[in-house]
Amino acid sequence: MVKTLAWNGDSLIILNQVELPFRVEYRHASRMADVVEAIRRLEVRGAPAIGIAAAYGYVLGIREYNTATKEGFAPTQYMSFSEHIRTVYQTLAAARPTAVNLCWALEHMEKTLMQKVFTIPETITPDELSHLVQELTREAQRMQREDARVNRLIGQHGHTLIPGNANILTHCNTGSLAASEFGTALGVIRAAHEAGKGLHIYVDETRPLLQGARLTAWELLQENIPFTLITDSMAGYLMSQNKIDLIITGADRIAANGDTANKIGTYSLAVLAQAHNIPFYIAAPLSTIDPRIGDGSSIVIEERNPDEVRRLGCQAITLPEAPVYNPAFDITPARYISNIITEEGILEPPLNQSIANCFR
Repeated sequence: MVKTLAWNGDSLIILNQVELPFRVEYRHASRMADVVEAIRRLEVRGAPAIGIAAAYGYVLGIREYNTATKEGFAPTQYMSFSEHIRTVYQTLAAARPTAVNLCWALEHMEKTLMQKVFTIPETITPDELSHLVQELTREAQRMQREDARVNRLIGQHGHTLIPGNANILTHCNTGSLAASEFGTALGVIRAAHEAGKGLHIYVDETRPLLQGARLTAWELLQENIPFTLITDSMAGYLMSQNKIDLIITGADRIAANGDTANKIGTYSLAVLAQAHNIPFYIAAPLSTIDPRIGDGSSIVIEERNPDEVRRLGCQAITLPEAPVYNPAFDITPARYISNIITEEGILEPPLNQSIANCFR
């Protein structure tokens, strides 16, 4: 199973998913700016993996106060330590606004920092900073181990919903590449495969960046799980031919009522699934649920570079001046979701009540 993120004691080693499946390349992120760029460029992607990367990015950002101070003091031309902390948080949080795991991880790291220093000082000595960075690093490593455990549990709970010899449609990439390991929706598929259920997976290519064609297909090949790659626009026809038994995707943010933001194209699949009486499942850790947001209308949808639509890799596929609308995500209303699979179990409709019970 591929390792997406690894801490080497000084920097975060990131598997560059932009280059997959044709080249395996790693970025050694030794600065917070490296992590921010990797998240923005989708070198690291998937809600759980983004959260873990952000935690390590926070460590690197706090450590960089060393370079902005002199003998442990913050002269007037430099930020105070409290200002530096705010800047680190805001810079990382702005990297991908839709994925709630990013801010969840940053809030967790900030809470850990506050537990170590109680009140944020205006200045901090190099020795104090070094000790704080060590504590934050240990917490980021613990979060990474916990994410792996959570993903395994999602797989264990989720595969109980999958019958033998099922034909499953999935969208985007939700495997070990999108998490610390194992994955969410693809983790459920992996767990069902390990249980000997004889699956066949239909993989949406997932335009415009082809995470299904490039990444999910690559992971399934690594695991020897039978699959067929299709274009996004073929999914409805396959459902009409009774070739799909269920659909399972991941999520980037889930509102308190169960409305779910996920890779663009998910909403279309959910509507088609209801029209064809096919179960539609979301697999995500509880950290992807944002109980502060009432419904999907409050979820900020990231719009990305229009050239992602105008080009396939380096190849232009339309005129450079063609107007483009390129939202990275869409919102699937809770009424189209059969269940949400989490590490705590399977959430049943009405999803707003099930979610409220989880956070109560």
